[in-house]
Amino acid sequence: MMAGSVRRAVEAVDSRFLREHPWQAAQKIEELEPGEVARELENLSAPILAPVWRRLSPPAAAAVMLELPDSLVAALMSELVPTELLPILGLLEEPETERYLSRLPPGIRAELEQLMTYPLASAGRIMDTQVAVFRETTTAGESIAALRKSRIRAARNLFVINDQNQLSGSVALQDAATADPEVPLRELRRPIAASVHALTQRDEVAEVAERYRLTDLPVVDLQGRLLGVIPDTRLIQALQEDLSADMQTMTGASAEERALSSPLFAVRKRLPWLQINLLTAFLAASVVGLFEGTIAQFTALAVLLPVVAGQSGNAGAQALAVTMRGLVLREISPRQWFAVTSKEAQVGLLNGIAIAITCGAGVYLWSRSLGLVIVIALSMLVAMVVAGLAGALVPITLRRLGLDPAQSSSIVLTTVTDIAGFLGFLGIATLLSGML
Repeated sequence: MMAGSVRRAVEAVDSRFLREHPWQAAQKIEELEPGEVARELENLSAPILAPVWRRLSPPAAAAVMLELPDSLVAALMSELVPTELLPILGLLEEPETERYLSRLPPGIRAELEQLMTYPLASAGRIMDTQVAVFRETTTAGESIAALRKSRIRAARNLFVINDQNQLSGSVALQDAATADPEVPLRELRRPIAASVHALTQRDEVAEVAERYRLTDLPVVDLQGRLLGVIPDTRLIQALQEDLSADMQTMTGASAEERALSSPLFAVRKRLPWLQINLLTAFLAASVVGLFEGTIAQFTALAVLLPVVAGQSGNAGAQALAVTMRGLVLREISPRQWFAVTSKEAQVGLLNGIAIAITCGAGVYLWSRSLGLVIVIALSMLVAMVVAGLAGALVPITLRRLGLDPAQSSSIVLTTVTDIAGFLGFLGIATLLSGML
């Protein structure tokens, strides 16, 4: 744009124009150099500028703010809603952000700082605020030129926003680079497959990433305005951390513990669940104690007891893993508990029949006792069905109670399968003791 036309455009950005046509004013400002715009706006009041700032793209708003007096910027920030400021502040360097925040009233500053400090396990904590954002009317050529001037070096997609600054689509960088330079981005954009809120928990971020196989996952506010993007490297990291956390919590270890955590930290996190596990082990042992006389009379039962408990434990762990995955990936919900448990009961029954036949054959070759074969086969069948039901019900029950389904579910499952295995095997042996 020639110097004369620049001057005329700047002069058009007066207070009346800003008040009556904030959207057109925002478009005009985005076309001009930040320094030129700032010189025309620095004598205006924050209430006049605020409606325009709500319509400016975050990169343009941030660039002009840097050229305005700090006092005017502070007043302008006070006029805007904190969520409207987040994408703008995310583009500034830390010293600049701190300078502006220091001029705000304590209440507004505290709210902004709280929003800027997202929870550790949230999408806001792992998103990148350096995003290539453009208007729908921006041409492919203009977007590539702007991207060259920006500090963004890892962009794979250009994100397109509408008149309300809401995310409306994305354009692959390759598509923009190879398209006719005069083509507007709205003609090249693709729908957004998925997005998450800044406070979305990491496990849900991992779920969305796995489901949609995205290279970039947009993070938006409640109004659909783009706050940042989670790049593929952080998506992979979120998936890995989510899976490792589930593996640890299922066994009673803390999700916060790391391989090189201090021994005292590890003990503090693990010991409570080991104590609980000890209590449940005594509970299972008490079941065995009820049948002490039967075991003393038929010592072969003591040899076979771990076989039943071990097989039922493995079957329960399989059902638990499948159900856990279904809950984490939202493939199932607690309302589908009957369908899930019915399926696992059928799987347990069919696997139980197969295992009972194999186990019965082995026991007969070892003991030559048909009665012992019947006892081990029946008890194995019962234990496998109960294990399948428990493997499905434990995580579903925890979810219904509002708890993490991965939280030490294996300890609960082991208790159930041990008691079911011991009770089934020894109870059937007592009932059929005449055949032993």
